[in-house]
Amino acid sequence: MKNTAKMLFALMLVIGMTNLGLAQTKWNLDNAHSSVKFSVTHMVISEVEGSFKTFTGTIDAAKPDFSGATVDFSVDVNSISTDNEMRDKHLKSDDFFNAEKFPKMTFKSISFKKLTAKSYELTGNLTLRDVTKKVKFNVTYGGTAKDPYGNTKAGFKATTVIDRLVYGLKWNTLTEAGGAMVGKDVTITLNLEFAQAK
Repeated sequence: MKNTAKMLFALMLVIGMTNLGLAQTKWNLDNAHSSVKFSVTHMVISEVEGSFKTFTGTIDAAKPDFSGATVDFSVDVNSISTDNEMRDKHLKSDDFFNAEKFPKMTFKSISFKKLTAKSYELTGNLTLRDVTKKVKFNVTYGGTAKDPYGNTKAGFKATTVIDRLVYGLKWNTLTEAGGAMVGKDVTITLNLEFAQAK
């Protein structure tokens, strides 16, 4: 009887330690100190930049260094801005995003690997216009600190390049010299600050 009780106690202790090791810390995006930007070549000779003004994101991390964390992100496509009303309207049309039919762009992580003290590789599924493709972000971890209000914050910069054509953003025309008016490769840059949930 005593041996059985000891075995049960040991089993409960192991289960408790396992659950403790899997405890997740949730981090919520601080939109006021974050940005979602993109750039694409125009007429081969220059770049046009834009941003999305409305977005949400969370990180669930079991480790203090964020390795193995789970990342979820969502962008409101209708919030696109390139500081040109006519161009923004065109980008929201079916030539590009078709924001009316596909109002959200989402990202769900598959892995978050630590490469060096400040460098990570974030792999996940990016869904745009109902097309889902695997993408990799190069992530720089800026560190963790407390703000004046006692909130714990963590900062990251993430960059990637996607081919817009595979997501159905296929509009284009040729310049007089025969080059593409709009490049196919889009550089995405995220500057993100997260607050640890209390």
